[in-house]
Amino acid sequence: MPASTERAVVIGGTSGIGLATAEEQLRAGREVIVTGRDKARLDAALARLGEGASGVSLDALDEGATHDFFAGLGPVDHVVVAVTGSTAAGPFGALPIADLRAAAEGKLVAQTIAAQAALKALRPGGSITFVTAGSAGSARPGTAGLAAVNAAVEAMVPVLAVELAPIRVNAVSPGIIDTPWWDWMDAEARRQAFDNFASTAPAGRVGRPEDIAGAIGYLIGATFTTGVVLPVDGGSRLRPAAL
Repeated sequence: MPASTERAVVIGGTSGIGLATAEEQLRAGREVIVTGRDKARLDAALARLGEGASGVSLDALDEGATHDFFAGLGPVDHVVVAVTGSTAAGPFGALPIADLRAAAEGKLVAQTIAAQAALKALRPGGSITFVTAGSAGSARPGTAGLAAVNAAVEAMVPVLAVELAPIRVNAVSPGIIDTPWWDWMDAEARRQAFDNFASTAPAGRVGRPEDIAGAIGYLIGATFTTGVVLPVDGGSRLRPAAL
């Protein structure tokens, strides 16, 4: 099927990696549908995306609404699940269990709901691409909660690649990416964290949303690739952690 006739849905597509992915898919000639929880952010994203894009205000944790969204969408070819939750960062001994539950709900549960609902609309041979995080395998102190949540999503990928075939299921695992996700840190702490990362990463910089969007675009187009978790981390996994 020519790319110009394909439809891609980006769940969590109104900022950061999700928005960059929507832009990448528009450039590839696909029709794009984005969702986001915040109506004002959705409107701003649609104004930026322009022709070929549409969107719906949607909380992926709302199981009924998410299933209804896909049921009424008509056939789609590719679904990117970029929703995320709270940080659950901090020393393990003091990690609030409430934060861990919130992080698991906001990412593992929300991404699972979105992927389940997407099955109502995905054409055979289409794809689901999850967005996880490099914390799943980085052994970086203070990220045990994040690692657990993201590793849980990654563990589903090979299972679903077999169970849902011929739908292809993959994930990208970003490293440190300059997105609004980091807004929980004050500006100085964020700058220092980015500088520390850039000084030790082989790529010599933090990532940008378009870096991840390009990797997602590769997985969408790689029709002989499924069950893969693709690290896109500037090589940080190859050196001792800086954060």
